[in-house]
Amino acid sequence: MPDPVIDLLSILDLEQIEQNIFRGRSPQIGWQRVFGGLVISQALVAASRTVEGRSPHSLHCYFLLPGDPSVPIVYEVERVRDGRSFTTRRCVAVQHGRTIFVLSASFQIEEDGLEHSLAMPEVPPPDSLPGVEELKRALGAQIPDGVRRYLDRERPIEFRPVDASRYSPNAARTARRPSQQIWMRASGRLPDDPAIHRAVLAYLSDMTLLDTALVSHGKSVFDGTMQVASLDHAIWFHRSFRADEWMLYDQESPNANGARGLTRGSLFSHEGHLIASVMQEGLMRPRAPRS
Repeated sequence: MPDPVIDLLSILDLEQIEQNIFRGRSPQIGWQRVFGGLVISQALVAASRTVEGRSPHSLHCYFLLPGDPSVPIVYEVERVRDGRSFTTRRCVAVQHGRTIFVLSASFQIEEDGLEHSLAMPEVPPPDSLPGVEELKRALGAQIPDGVRRYLDRERPIEFRPVDASRYSPNAARTARRPSQQIWMRASGRLPDDPAIHRAVLAYLSDMTLLDTALVSHGKSVFDGTMQVASLDHAIWFHRSFRADEWMLYDQESPNANGARGLTRGSLFSHEGHLIASVMQEGLMRPRAPRS
């Protein structure tokens, strides 16, 4: 198993310090703030640790303050309700005595019922698309510095964009349709525990969404002229899945205004089943020119 995946699993294995209270840490890789997907996944793990016999079907989050990666995050879980079919939990993430993040999650017993779902878009299979190393070799020195630093990092998530041209130097100056499709999976084998796979999906669900809203304006998260940050995030889990198998992340941004961009995404299994839906609104604020 690659080291980044081992590190992610370790980070998701929260320390319990009191009943309903857990402590998580961030990877020490030089980030200026905690990655939003990490806080989502750790908060989901904390909430799930207080529930037995039920799986999360939805979660809704608000990012309140930037997280500090140099200190642990304390997660405090409130047992809001335990019903016959559904369980509700609220989790707050605290650093330096302040709440930086809030999650509400709903859990449900396993039930049968009516079923339908959208069909997966027709896209090239992941094995036919270039990986990160192939992209770096193909684009070479043409890759913008910010994108190259991102691609050079070892990461627990492997991804293959259906349209790799968005990483070219012209992509940052060309307005495009606000949509993209990316194959994603954990870069190594995960344990069989479904809770781990849900946490890893929550982690990767925060990746690339803001770029989908920015791309139609010829911008990216690597653009120094923009202040970007996740504001809120929601996930609905539909079907069982493995996060270490290829999943298609189909994304589109239906709206941007008021310095905010809205993005929605659908995650499909490699076999074409809709496994999760995601929505996020992010800050997209032009930075004032420096004097």
